Amino acid sequence: MISLRQHAISLVAVFLALAVGVVLGSGFVADTFGSSSDAQDKREQELRDENQQLTNNVNAANNFDTAIAGRLLEGTLRDRPVLIVTTPGADEGDVAAVKDNLNKSGAVFNGQLALTDEFVSDQNAEKIRSIIDQSIPAGSTLRTELTDSGGRAGDLLGLLLQLSPQDAEPQVSGSDTDAGLAALKQGGFVDYADGAIEPAQLAIIVTGNKFADDSGARGQVVARFAAAFSERGAGTVLVGRTGSAEGSSPIAVVRADPSLNSQVSTVDNVDQATGRITTVLALADELGNKQGAYGTGPGATAIAPES
Repeated sequence: MISLRQHAISLVAVFLALAVGVVLGSGFVADTFGSSSDAQDKREQELRDENQQLTNNVNAANNFDTAIAGRLLEGTLRDRPVLIVTTPGADEGDVAAVKDNLNKSGAVFNGQLALTDEFVSDQNAEKIRSIIDQSIPAGSTLRTELTDSGGRAGDLLGLLLQLSPQDAEPQVSGSDTDAGLAALKQGGFVDYADGAIEPAQLAIIVTGNKFADDSGARGQVVARFAAAFSERGAGTVLVGRTGSAEGSSPIAVVRADPSLNSQVSTVDNVDQATGRITTVLALADELGNKQGAYGTGPGATAIAPES
């Protein structure tokens, strides 16, 4: 007898097929416009009706995912402290929906940290590395192989904001965490509400759409940050919207590099109800040191965790 979770995941493939039908139907309708014959006019209307039905089916599928999320996620992260990190371009609606699903899973929300445009800018790499080096707590070290700004920032912030994967205890003192965060905030590289962020066991890094072709090394910065940050804790999932696994976007960078995708899971459709459910399920799998590439974009190996 299959479980509710397995049943829900099996339905995802059907819903995705419907979504593809909507796209193909829309394109086909558009290609037929301009014909003047009565037969063509009738066919165009039929295609419009079929496309509308497919759209209604997809909307129903999304509503189903939203309705079943509570039953599917209940208890999966019970009492697990989770931190949310956002990058420039992250959609506020996606962040709110992820928080809602975390609440349904029983997780404890330990705060939200925003990486700023200055953080991912190519021109600021030297400045942020200088602040990082000055903010390393006494008695602690960062990994020497991480020389890029994204990796070093992820290593430091992981040290400050991730609970130890061995005993779920803070890895540095509260004063060291406060001092390191304050230095990065004063430098314009991160933002957060004072007093509203605490070290967590798990983390979700929320990005946005596909990065523009002229975005430079921004995708590399976020990707390397995510992997280094994840390695300091019990698990991290990097999520983005449809299209976020393409080009030089962070998820695309992670999936193309075995040294990165072995450290952090990815979900490329967090703008959909299915992706938001998958985000929490992937985070639960991270507790067992199981990484995956989930979604519908390039490099995805499954729509969602299978167990």
